[in-house]
Amino acid sequence: MDFQEFLKYVPNITQVPLPAVQSHIKMAPVERIDALINVDYSSKNPRIAAVMMLLYPKEGETHLVLIVRNTYVGIHSAQIAFPGGKYEISDRDYAFTALRETQEEVGVDPESIAIIRPFTPMYIPPSNFEVHPFLGVCHKEICFVPDPSEVAAIIELPLSTFLDDRILIEAILSTSYADKIKVPAFEIDSKIVWGATAMILSELKDVLKASL
Repeated sequence: MDFQEFLKYVPNITQVPLPAVQSHIKMAPVERIDALINVDYSSKNPRIAAVMMLLYPKEGETHLVLIVRNTYVGIHSAQIAFPGGKYEISDRDYAFTALRETQEEVGVDPESIAIIRPFTPMYIPPSNFEVHPFLGVCHKEICFVPDPSEVAAIIELPLSTFLDDRILIEAILSTSYADKIKVPAFEIDSKIVWGATAMILSELKDVLKASL
């Protein structure tokens, strides 16, 4: 989608009601659906993180940036994610966390990002994190500078590709809680995007489709 055309719809995006769990469950493994609907995780004292769903122009077309995390010993090793990270006590709010982490991970100046709105927080049981997504827009092309200690690669996803249902698949994966289960996923740049990132993407996709 042409970026200038996309900008005309930003006011609509701010007004669409968030579908929350109704979007999340579309991309959730069957084993997680009950927990998404019924479990109160506030008693688990989760750690807080914030991520940035950043839309920006590239050669005139609207794109969304994702990152490939480095391989390491940990639950989220080598997964596809949004730029973002852990809330620090010095952060004035969660939006600030998302902006700070986006600068640290992929080198985007926070002053160049206009936050459009927050999206529905997502709880991640294996790591006990509550993730707060924010939708942001940068009005100029971006030269990403990934932090090599955290980011293995950057994915620049055209918005038109993201909104195309042909990237929706079912994959057989081994997870932290089950072996070889069928999970809904996005196939992006020949990579499988599933779990919390896919569920957050699902809400973004539903809001954009309702807005455009």
